[in-house]
Amino acid sequence: MKHIIFDFDGTLADSTAVFASAWNIIARKYQYREIRLEELDSLKKLSIAERSKLFNFPLYKLPTILPQFYRYYRQSLQDVILIDGMKNVLKEIEEQGYTIAIISSNSKDNILAFLKMNGIENVSQVLCSSRIFGKDKVIKKYLKESNLQTSDVLYIGDEHRDIVACKKVGIQIIWVGWGYDSIEVVQSENPDYKVFSPAEILDIV
Repeated sequence: MKHIIFDFDGTLADSTAVFASAWNIIARKYQYREIRLEELDSLKKLSIAERSKLFNFPLYKLPTILPQFYRYYRQSLQDVILIDGMKNVLKEIEEQGYTIAIISSNSKDNILAFLKMNGIENVSQVLCSSRIFGKDKVIKKYLKESNLQTSDVLYIGDEHRDIVACKKVGIQIIWVGWGYDSIEVVQSENPDYKVFSPAEILDIV
């Protein structure tokens, strides 16, 4: 294994409150249901399809909504929190000789600004998918451009769709238990590894 790819939201960054705030601006604008802060934990037990139904939001509208959503996200970027312990994980992984990348469905500008704000300089590349279910294509592109085999790469993410994307490509994934999807949502996809604290990542890599 040579490269480790991280997801961003829910894996490296706790952006839950900012996500809720950005969504609620969209919801008020287009008359969707708003998120109440007290229901954030229960939402982790729902699939994306179940959440979209709950908030009266048709998923086919995502491509038109996402650019606005991430602009609102950027306005509150200072409120996105680096997961405690992840900066040390990145440092340790770099010292072990791994190349670190981020693949996310957030915007590249948001992620680069966050990394700069938090003094993170050991991420070699940030790649983003314009579609929330398009990560497998971005991972394949990364493998091809970096001349890597599937066995050379490990992905670290928090959502059901991350696991599905990795299985499509044929790379292993560590699912982290502090993100957007609970164990109930992801266990049917049987991720290769499950961790519940950042330090556990270092036991695997």
